[in-house]
Amino acid sequence: MLYPLYEMQRAMLAGAGTAAQMSASLLTNPANPFAYTGGGLVLASALDVFAHAAEPRGKPAFGLERITLEGRTVESREEVALRLPFGQLKRFVKTDGSNEDQPKVLIVAPMSGHFATLLRGTAERMIPDHDVYITDWRDAKMVPMAEGSFDLDDYIDYTIKFLETIGGASNGKRAHVIAVCQPSVPVYAAACIMSARQHENLPATLTMMGGPIDTRESPTSVNGMATNKPHAWFEQNAIATVPPIYPGAMRRVYPGFMQLGGFMSMNLGDHLMSHWEMFKHLIEGDEDSAERIKTFYDEYRSVADMTAEFYLQTVDAVFQRHLLPTGQMMYRGERVDPDAITDMALLAIEGERDDISGIGQTKAALTLAGQLDESKKRYLLAEGAGHYGIFNGSRWRTKIAPVVEAFIREHGG
Repeated sequence: MLYPLYEMQRAMLAGAGTAAQMSASLLTNPANPFAYTGGGLVLASALDVFAHAAEPRGKPAFGLERITLEGRTVESREEVALRLPFGQLKRFVKTDGSNEDQPKVLIVAPMSGHFATLLRGTAERMIPDHDVYITDWRDAKMVPMAEGSFDLDDYIDYTIKFLETIGGASNGKRAHVIAVCQPSVPVYAAACIMSARQHENLPATLTMMGGPIDTRESPTSVNGMATNKPHAWFEQNAIATVPPIYPGAMRRVYPGFMQLGGFMSMNLGDHLMSHWEMFKHLIEGDEDSAERIKTFYDEYRSVADMTAEFYLQTVDAVFQRHLLPTGQMMYRGERVDPDAITDMALLAIEGERDDISGIGQTKAALTLAGQLDESKKRYLLAEGAGHYGIFNGSRWRTKIAPVVEAFIREHGG
């Protein structure tokens, strides 16, 4: 009943939000005398904030057709390089044809409630000087049951298929991978499997950013949520069935709205203050500041469902039993062995103020790769950066991205 109740509430809020937006427009209409009073402005601003909070949201667009970096402008278009049932591989092709001469970079986005567009800032910074691909995961409620299931092993399969599609081995231009947060584990596992098989499309470098490689290190409140309850609790309380109004009807999923609710509740005071600031900006006529807050929440509240099997397996393998760091992780009957990594470089990046992946959790990947030469390992602790600040915002653009770019150049082959 959880999903139908949510859909009912969403429909009611959408109607109320539309009414609030219409009322706000009437209150600020120059033909309305009430628009010139303080009370009219306050009421209109309050209605505007409510309307924005209640507005239904779909999948956002990347919108990276025109990028300016260091005084130069680059134009690009999106192409689908490979389409699979649960996700597609997108490529940002520059109109000047420079992609072919630049390092190939695969950005692996999290399958954790948000769309790949959450990494818009990550891609934007890398596109001008790199041939950038990104994993564009599909909302599980939009995938028909006939397409089958999707679990942690499938995620590893998809990663390998994406790297095979990107290619580059034939001309000596091995790809580079950037795994942001949650995918650090399956991408690291894929690197182990590809290394053990001496796969020709093994990437030259793997950069992991704020990833839960070993959640026993500096556990956060997110880790606590996953370990304080038995696995059966998640099966009974976190999983819902997609209602008939969607193509994925009857699929068992971990709904995006539940994940969003969990993250919002972790920092509820901050989110309330952000909306209060937006209200004040609107009253003061500071539309630009209010719009920046709106833009952030348009992205943050755009959520996607993930398959129940992938979610439950991740909770069990990554957060409860710690299979990767304890050497017990398996992939289709094959042990995931970090010691197999000997011919690629690893960069681990952590945020000093990360409240989702604690300090040391990502760095553990370097220790696990016991047979990799130390010259191919690099660690960066981003001072003052929270979780999202690692891959978005000014710290990413000016402090972290240059380190990633230099690492790619150093180990480009």
